[in-house]
Amino acid sequence: MKFIDASVFLYAYLKPRKDLPPELSRLKAKAKEIISRIEKGEPVMISVVHLSEIANIIESRASLSKSIEIIESIIMLNNVRIKDVSLNDYLSAIKLAREKSVGINDALAYYLMKKHGISEIYSFDKHFDNFKDIKRKN
Repeated sequence: MKFIDASVFLYAYLKPRKDLPPELSRLKAKAKEIISRIEKGEPVMISVVHLSEIANIIESRASLSKSIEIIESIIMLNNVRIKDVSLNDYLSAIKLAREKSVGINDALAYYLMKKHGISEIYSFDKHFDNFKDIKRKN
C-alpha cells in the first residue's frame, strides 16, 4: 500500500487556466494514470487532513460542486483507507516539519506512513525527498 498525497489529485483534476508547459502536461498525465489505477482497485491511504486540503483547493480553483464530487468519489472507493488524525499526530507532524524543513501536512503524511508501515508515497511534491527512508513515486 502507498500513501497518496493531495498533489496527485490536484494535478489530475484541476483544469489549467492557460496552456501548460510540456513538463506540467507530463505531470498531469501521470497524475491521471495514478488516479486510474486507484479507481481500478490499487490500495492507497490518505488522511482526513489531506482530503480537506484537496477539497479546499478544488473549491477555490474550480467550484464547490466539483470539490464535493471529487471528495465523495474518493471516499466511496473501498480500496482507499482514510485515516483520522489526532491532536498528537498533528503535534508530531509539527515537530517533523521543523526538523525536515517541510510543510506540516507533508510531515503529517510522513508521520502517518511511518505509523502504519508504509514506505512509498504517490506525490509530485519534492519535499518528500527530504525523508530518506521513504520513496516518492510519480
